[in-house]
Amino acid sequence: MTYVVDEKCIKCKHMDCVEVCPVDCFYEGENMLVIHPDECIDCGVCEPECPADAILSDTEEGTEKWLEINRKYSEIWPNISEKKEAPPDAEEWQNVPDKFEKHFSEEPGK
Repeated sequence: MTYVVDEKCIKCKHMDCVEVCPVDCFYEGENMLVIHPDECIDCGVCEPECPADAILSDTEEGTEKWLEINRKYSEIWPNISEKKEAPPDAEEWQNVPDKFEKHFSEEPGK
């Protein structure tokens, strides 16, 4: 079992999760984070820290797509181990539907 980040993170990217992760398994894209499933130790400390509720257990229904997305981009994007500031409009994006289809970026974070 592992945890995955889903589309609720897109354009929110709060990064409270990064700060508490004991194994630094988060990777940063331009507008979202992902978790490397082979590095995650399933401790669960990140899940309650996410204000957007974007972190889910991969055992939850409908997470198969997100497990593959997290795996793919954690191999491409840079590892992040320190919290950065969330985008200034993060709160506005928190409950926007269909963010993956409309706003996902494959670009790595900076």
